[in-house]
Amino acid sequence: QVHFVESGGGLVQAGGSLTLSCSASGSTSSFNGIGWYRQVPGAERELVAAISPYGGRKYGDSVKGRFTIVRDNAKNTVTLQMNMLKPEDTAVYYCNLGLFSGRGYYPGEFWGQGTQVTVSS
Repeated sequence: QVHFVESGGGLVQAGGSLTLSCSASGSTSSFNGIGWYRQVPGAERELVAAISPYGGRKYGDSVKGRFTIVRDNAKNTVTLQMNMLKPEDTAVYYCNLGLFSGRGYYPGEFWGQGTQVTVSS
């Protein structure tokens, strides 16, 4: 089992910033990547950003240039800095452990509980 602690969601005006944090513990050794996904009602979860233990990063097209993911390997923690937020960034954001390779990020079966991000116009 994997246990996640997520924090940092909330309400912000368009153009503002938020920082999300995710810490994973437990049976994490099978995974080398940590990612953030987001989901709105009626839609599938989409990748926001993911990072490997060596600093490799992958971003969803809609957040490139605005969001930055950083990882602390010693603490198995990632931080997602979200800048220039838009109303369309409104969603529930989920942390995930998965596999990061040169071909991309492959989500694993364990997900955090989710944190709501709401961007008002």
